[in-house]
Amino acid sequence: MASDMLQHFDFYGKIKLRFNFVQEGNIMRKVLRGIGIFLLVVVLAAAGFIGYLTVTEFRPEDEETLAVVSGTGETLHAGDSLRIMTFNTGYAGLDAAEDFFMDGGTMSRPEGGTEKVQSNMEAILSAIKAENAQIVLLQEVDQNSSRSGFQDQTVYYQSGTGMASAFAVNYRCNYVPYPIPPIGKVKSGIMTLTAYEPTEATRQSLPVPFSWPIRVANLKRCLLVERIPVEGTEKELVVVNLHLEAYDDGEGKAAQTQQLYNFIKSEYDKGNYVIAGGDFNQTFSNVQHIGGSWEGKWTPGLLDEVDLPEGITLVYDEATPTCRSLDQQYTGDREQHVFYIIDGFLVSGNMQVDDVHTVDLDFAASDHNPVVLQVTLAE
Repeated sequence: MASDMLQHFDFYGKIKLRFNFVQEGNIMRKVLRGIGIFLLVVVLAAAGFIGYLTVTEFRPEDEETLAVVSGTGETLHAGDSLRIMTFNTGYAGLDAAEDFFMDGGTMSRPEGGTEKVQSNMEAILSAIKAENAQIVLLQEVDQNSSRSGFQDQTVYYQSGTGMASAFAVNYRCNYVPYPIPPIGKVKSGIMTLTAYEPTEATRQSLPVPFSWPIRVANLKRCLLVERIPVEGTEKELVVVNLHLEAYDDGEGKAAQTQQLYNFIKSEYDKGNYVIAGGDFNQTFSNVQHIGGSWEGKWTPGLLDEVDLPEGITLVYDEATPTCRSLDQQYTGDREQHVFYIIDGFLVSGNMQVDDVHTVDLDFAASDHNPVVLQVTLAE
């Protein structure tokens, strides 16, 4: 009897164990199926998002004519002296309190939001007006971008100066998905303000060093070229606004620089006056090191002055940094913080350079200081 009971319990025990095993197996299969479905959804969503960015990718033509907003309309003559300012405004979001994730920091948008951006814009406009330059070359100017509170900075700077203006987009993406929090929507570019009335403004595309899919959410660099007639002559003052590559392996900067050289040399050979200014994202070969060590920090390329086209001079102020590192906030420490001299001008030989100096704003409203050039057109 006892033996029969043991056999009975053993039989039903085996059935129960088998049932539990099957039940656990079903649960495991459901879990794995759920994980598989989740991963599939993630992959499909990512593929769909990359597809969307690819379809909507900014694809500018090699050359495009730009609209010019009219301004004061002064007249330029041979023998005239003029002041030119270049200023990377950092979209009014890279003041002294900011860092940036691409340079080793953590931020992608300015703390303080729209109010901080507006305050920086006011300081930038004040700096522009204080120099009373006839030509102003601005880089990193935003229109309708998440990072700058969707403000139209081009309208703000144009209306604030009353100068003629043209704007060339070099960064447009419906949604930049990195870092965390992401940059979001971006429309940004370079802007030229002049007291003169240009006859033409064009956007000239530069080589893009990035491949798909990185390319779809990255900058498409360009030159903004304006032509200003020189009264009483057949010559033009050709003004080139530039912002060359920052985060490539070096080949992109080299290709863009060569295209720039070829263009300004061809214009100079025609007899035109040529000034090209902006942010080269390259330090200059004769510049002495300023500030802390570059080791482990963002490092600019090198623009070797021996490679300049014949008749073209690189002009800059070697005493004052034009840019600071964004690996950390800026406290005013000029000994340990990392600095660069990467902003300046290329000037053709038919102009006399009277002065060049960096306006030391101590990086209060941007990670760059403006540089001002004074030249006289040869008669």
